[in-house]
Amino acid sequence: MASIGHPEIFPLVLTTQTQAIFNCRVDEDVTEENCFKIIKKEDIIQDLKRRAKISDFYPIKNVILEYPGEELLVVLDANFQYGQNFYLVASEEAKKNLLKPPETAEEKQEEIKEEVENTVETLEIQPYRPPVQKPWISLGSEKEVEEESVKDTVTKIKYMISRVRRKFGAPITFTDNNASDVKDSYVECTSYQDKTFSIKMLEKDVGIQMVPKVRESSTQTKWTYPKNAATQYFPRELSDGEKEDYLSSEKLKEFLTSVHLRMEIALQQNEIMNPFFDDWKALAEDESSSGGKPEVYLQAYQSFTDLRYPKDRTISCVCWHPNIDGVIAVSARQRVSYEEHINLSDKSLLQQPAILFWSVSDPIQPQLLLECPEDIYCFQFSPSDPNIIAGGCINGQVILWDISEHEDKLQNTKTDADGNKVTAPPAMKDPQSRTETPLVKHCADSPIEHAHKKPVTDIIWLLNYFEDNQTGADSENKAEMPMKFATCSPDCSILFWDIPDTKLSEQPLSKKVTEMNMFYKPRGGPDTSKHLDLSWKPLIKINLCKSGISQEYGSTRIILRVLHCNFKSSERVSARERRRSLKGIKDISTDFFVGTEDGEIVYSDWKIEIENDLPIPVNKKHTQKYTVHTETINTLQRSPFFKDIVLSIGGRKFAIWKEEVTYGAILQSSCSSGRYTAGQWSLTRPGVFFIGRDDGNVDIWDLLKKTHELSYFQNISESKITFISPWIAPSKQHFLAVSDDLGVLHVLEICQALSDPLRNEHDSVLDYFEREVKYLKYCEQEFREYQDLQAKTEQKSNWKHKGRKQV
Repeated sequence: MASIGHPEIFPLVLTTQTQAIFNCRVDEDVTEENCFKIIKKEDIIQDLKRRAKISDFYPIKNVILEYPGEELLVVLDANFQYGQNFYLVASEEAKKNLLKPPETAEEKQEEIKEEVENTVETLEIQPYRPPVQKPWISLGSEKEVEEESVKDTVTKIKYMISRVRRKFGAPITFTDNNASDVKDSYVECTSYQDKTFSIKMLEKDVGIQMVPKVRESSTQTKWTYPKNAATQYFPRELSDGEKEDYLSSEKLKEFLTSVHLRMEIALQQNEIMNPFFDDWKALAEDESSSGGKPEVYLQAYQSFTDLRYPKDRTISCVCWHPNIDGVIAVSARQRVSYEEHINLSDKSLLQQPAILFWSVSDPIQPQLLLECPEDIYCFQFSPSDPNIIAGGCINGQVILWDISEHEDKLQNTKTDADGNKVTAPPAMKDPQSRTETPLVKHCADSPIEHAHKKPVTDIIWLLNYFEDNQTGADSENKAEMPMKFATCSPDCSILFWDIPDTKLSEQPLSKKVTEMNMFYKPRGGPDTSKHLDLSWKPLIKINLCKSGISQEYGSTRIILRVLHCNFKSSERVSARERRRSLKGIKDISTDFFVGTEDGEIVYSDWKIEIENDLPIPVNKKHTQKYTVHTETINTLQRSPFFKDIVLSIGGRKFAIWKEEVTYGAILQSSCSSGRYTAGQWSLTRPGVFFIGRDDGNVDIWDLLKKTHELSYFQNISESKITFISPWIAPSKQHFLAVSDDLGVLHVLEICQALSDPLRNEHDSVLDYFEREVKYLKYCEQEFREYQDLQAKTEQKSNWKHKGRKQV
């Protein structure tokens, strides 16, 4: 502890052992006349390390370690001036002053006198000469001074800034603003109202009404010992005598007579107009223009359920009919896994699976049934001929239906109260025929040995183009040429199917499919076309393998680009012409997205070579794998407004991708509280999409409002959402079909705020995607530069390490 007035002096108690170690024994090494002892700092540190807390220098350990010099001064305090037998000097300046004390004033004056006497004796005294004035001789320095001087040529502007005295030192509020979110990275600092500041009113008119003092109080009784109890009660009724008295009383008659007229007028008014009609809501034509928010974003319009077919089943796929308004098809499957489905195959025979066609105008009875050999996992209408429907079964088979014979029944319409045409089947006109629903059998199915080994999880139709024999020009398929589609499955394969059209000739579809299989017979395999009945084989098979690893990708969703396949338009095609047609497959755009069971997004391509009149897939050029999702991908959909923008949903996240951008997703969400189970883009607004969750809610995302969190959400069901499909009615009504795990299909009407596009919404969303792509490229470039710098640093360190070893 430093003494008072001398912070650089620290008293010490040095024992005889310490005095012997450092050679500072009292009356031997140091005395009252020679009281100074210089000790090296390193010796004291070694003593601290050796004896630790036992050392006499331990109380001032930090002072010794922080001392700047190499030697410390220890002084013997014989008179105990600072309370101990020794004290340590902790500064260089005090150390010098003690070893060499400064001279006194008297000694300095004597030295000065001696120096003056010596100088007077050595120097001769010279007489004083005053300075002589000389004329100024200019050498040009005044011009340099004038050039370097600064003169004010512009009139100064005076500003006076004042502030109220009481506002001095007031807190200032700052907010963050990201410049990258604004076009050209320019942010204008405009004035805005500070919420923390308010103008105080100097005068205010207030009306006061005196009321009696009211006091509210409550109490809670602790129920420490619960016990079961029961009570019996009965209504309190009037006796017969009291009833007669009341009915015969004059007061009751006078009351009924007085209110009779008013009650009659009130009942008439209820029949004429609705007293609960809200006139203010009727005045608001557009809720978005007035800044208000609708109370319900998805209004319940209709619900469908059939107790015979979807009982104890979940809805797996929902599709609106492309041409017939108000008709929607639904497929249901058992709520079990594929392995459990195989074990329960005997029990499932009691309940025949089917695809149900519902009409919005008749929610009671299905309009059409498609017979299925197994539970249907997914199905799609053909875009060129909606009467052709392709479906994928849970056992891996691919099924084909033709509903052209029942098209007229589905197109029967009636007019609703608003004058709009809605679909109405004949069953609605004849109540007796309500129970007779047409059943359509499948016209073709794939053999199990040539189908998928696991459930078919996705089907996508491909657009065909053919070459005219006379002109050689390309034209779109108008239901005169074979149609093609692709299927994917978790068995790590993608199959391309080619089917003939039912309108080419009068021969049945099975015969034409059998003829087609003769052209596409696999290499080295037997000709099995003679034993096929209503089945066909895939045209191309692609196996999704991970690069450099024997493991494969289990695909659940797939997105392909628009394919351009060249086929001859003639019905009779020779073997040579068939070879030339198959060579046209080489020109197909081969880039595709695939979503897997493990939550991976794979962006890859494939190439086709023709060998022995057969299309053979060869090695892929490149494969990009992204692990954004942690669970199975359940949605992979291309935007209806931007053909290169893809939405993927799986687990607790969704992501938006841009084709040919290999750096990663341009937008990915944070983990949500519930799992995402389905999703769809809006058909009218480029920046809006809907996502279903496992808790029965539907999240609505609007990228123009928020990109970091959802804009709205609404509860639809008590169970998880399984599929979402939008549709636009001819009356400009916008509907959203949402199915749940209980087998119920909900048709919801989308509010005007979510259906009507905003001004320049397409350009705004496109600008947002382009900014995100630029930001992603910038981050990738910065990451690569960091990797290059790190690699160079490691290389230099390796060279130095090798050089040291050689030495």
